[in-house]
Amino acid sequence: MKKAILIIPIILLASIAILFLLFPRSILPDDILSRYHGSHSCPTLTGIYPADGTLFPPELPAPLFKWTEGPARDIAWAVRCDFSDSGAPISTIAYVNSWRPDSAQWEEIKRRSMDAPTRITIVGIRRQWPHSIRCGAAIAVAASRDSAGAPIFYREVNLPFIEAVKDPSKIRWRFGGVASPAPPPVVLTNLPVCGNCHSFSRNGSVLGMDVDYGNDKGAYAIVNTARDIVLDNKTIITWDDFRRDDGEYTFGLLSRVSPDGRYVISTVKDKSVFIPRPDRAYSQLFFPVKGILVVYDRATKRFAPLRGADDRRYVNSNAEWGPDGRELLFIRAAAYQFRSSGMQVLLSSQDCDEFFRNRREFKYDIYRIPFNNGKGGPAVPLTGASQNGKSNYFPRFSPNGRWVVFCQAENYSLLQPDSRLFIMPAQGGTPRLMRCNTRNMNSWHSFSPNGKWLVFSTKVNGPYTQLALTHIDDNGDDAPPVILDRMTVSDHAANIPEFVNAASDAIASIKERFVDDNSLVRMGYVLQSTGDLRKAKEKFQEALAQNPANAQAHMYLGTVLMTEGNLDSAAAYFRKSIDLGPKNALAWYNLGVLYDQENRFDSAMTCYTRALSLDSTHVQSHNNLGVEFMRMKKDDEAMAHFKAALRLNPAFTQAVKNMNMLLAGRTGADLHSR
Repeated sequence: MKKAILIIPIILLASIAILFLLFPRSILPDDILSRYHGSHSCPTLTGIYPADGTLFPPELPAPLFKWTEGPARDIAWAVRCDFSDSGAPISTIAYVNSWRPDSAQWEEIKRRSMDAPTRITIVGIRRQWPHSIRCGAAIAVAASRDSAGAPIFYREVNLPFIEAVKDPSKIRWRFGGVASPAPPPVVLTNLPVCGNCHSFSRNGSVLGMDVDYGNDKGAYAIVNTARDIVLDNKTIITWDDFRRDDGEYTFGLLSRVSPDGRYVISTVKDKSVFIPRPDRAYSQLFFPVKGILVVYDRATKRFAPLRGADDRRYVNSNAEWGPDGRELLFIRAAAYQFRSSGMQVLLSSQDCDEFFRNRREFKYDIYRIPFNNGKGGPAVPLTGASQNGKSNYFPRFSPNGRWVVFCQAENYSLLQPDSRLFIMPAQGGTPRLMRCNTRNMNSWHSFSPNGKWLVFSTKVNGPYTQLALTHIDDNGDDAPPVILDRMTVSDHAANIPEFVNAASDAIASIKERFVDDNSLVRMGYVLQSTGDLRKAKEKFQEALAQNPANAQAHMYLGTVLMTEGNLDSAAAYFRKSIDLGPKNALAWYNLGVLYDQENRFDSAMTCYTRALSLDSTHVQSHNNLGVEFMRMKKDDEAMAHFKAALRLNPAFTQAVKNMNMLLAGRTGADLHSR
């Protein structure tokens, strides 16, 4: 028994000794590297991040080095950092296909690589037989002496985008520097309405941001930057105030604050393709097809078109100020006339099927225009970023005005999988494809105030967009991308990053103080359009609790009740909406639809006629009135209304079907009303 007891420890000790001899952790990396450098037939390790030639900002925390090969259970990885100063290398063993240096290692790597690159070699071996080298490769990286020097303000969105539209409160904004070891603090969240593009003045003192205030998609907040910012109705303008009597709704798309903070420029009188898609990574097709550039002067509180960029034959959009505010760049394409009706701003797949099916091209050129104190001037194409058979968009000046970085894709703009970044002289020239581009979408870029770094968004690692950084030297040469993996989270897409010329703690919170009954109506409308009737109903009821005289809330609540089959209650809400706002064409139309459902055709006809007297462009009222005339055997009158509907929207299928049935002599249950 004693012999058996003695034998077991001896066997264990022998096994440990053998394993130690086979895999001595303290000397193994150097031994492996020596054999690797002496090998001439070792396969090359692929997919290494960071790429060879990457330059890191000096304040960046340790990145995650990773590679494509593995992880295999029988593979271990020897990693060694060799420096130009002939000092001791840093060596380690990794058991997965990635390695993040600890803080002490990383600080040493940065310190010793500022004057000359550090060579990092990665070699894979079989654990059971460490003398067997599976693959290997080496890269050279360095730390720059140029600090990023400024924090980044950016938005995080849950995907697919339609979910963010349903519940915008889950969208959030962060603010912080690249030195942060974790995602920077959230400074704005639980915004109950949608917030979109933002921009800052050159010195960071003014923030502008799209917000859906008061049931108005053209609302825009302009505030002075402070540690605690409040968005209230005193800080909000609306782009709809520009020539409001035109009767055209507007979004105020891709607005930008001027360098001195006095002006804001935006695309107004706009229409855009907006098509949600099920693809999580690219869950919307969105780009402007109509619009002019309009300037808001904060000093005079007046709107004015920018002459030279207000030609309605084109879509003029996506303006960018020059560093001194004396000129702008913007994108332009021939405006497209859609088969859409009325004052609709966002065009659905029914309105623009040719784009939804990716059959029709739409390409932008970048133009230059003088600001001239708001008077504008001739717009001329920017050589190298126009008339090249591609779509060119998102121009951004370097702070010294020497360079322009822009996006290029085959078609469209915003969220294009093939979007790539190009750099060129600001006065025009030959664009150069930047080294920092990843294989999937590169966009939403912003220069650091010192002009040494460019932050941008990319989908290199999956559907959830991450932020990346590249260094740009005095010659406009850039380095491979640095993924800011510590600044993003796994379940939100990070986009619209912007460097802000401010301290990293300059903004601690942004609070909303503007949501009112009209905002609640807007929320309910969005929920209703996405099919969530229960939540939509709650929002309309909340709006009426705040303001019982809100005509829109009465009308939309009536539409929900009508969908639920509660016709009596729906009719009461429609009538109340008409009492409060007798010029509400949509309320008259909806009441007509309700009467149709009750077979009260004379009453329905009266409502449609009233709706058209208030809005002669209402396609559905024309169609439904045509149906009523068909029932009365008044074919000429019916045909006139079907033709009117199709003039307004040639793709309106109900009117097409009804016209064909009228020509074929069919009536009754075959009629299509809406």
